[in-house]
Amino acid sequence: MFKNAVRAARPAVLAARSSLKPSNAALRTFSTTVRVSSGGPPPPQLYGTGAKAGSVPTDIEQATGLERLQLLGELEGVKVFDDSPLDSSRIGTKANPVLVQSYDVERIVGCTGVPADSHDVLWFTLKKDKPGRCTECGSVYAIDFQGEEHADHHHH
Repeated sequence: MFKNAVRAARPAVLAARSSLKPSNAALRTFSTTVRVSSGGPPPPQLYGTGAKAGSVPTDIEQATGLERLQLLGELEGVKVFDDSPLDSSRIGTKANPVLVQSYDVERIVGCTGVPADSHDVLWFTLKKDKPGRCTECGSVYAIDFQGEEHADHHHH
């Protein structure tokens, strides 16, 4: 089920990416037609089946979107999101920051200090071209961008 959901979502994502081109028009029209009837790819199947009448739905039956993708991945033994801790054996510097892998141009990072858990978690946002620094311990973090080259066109 997980692989089918990912396979179904991929064409929709690729089609959406290719259709995102800057427009010079100040207004745009919206269509209320179904995507399938217009020849576009089918929507990803990331919707649960729902519960049978008179019963309470389980998590997998009612989950949608990324939550459903994560639950299907767990059923297949696939870890969809990487939530492993970053390297906390050293303090990152401007010359040698702690690298954070990301497929997006922004990522939220939580620092607990060096050594680990030496201060409360401080959350901050890293950007692709701008390293971030923890205000408590001074450790510097930078994004190790793994995404597509022009993936940042939608960020301002």
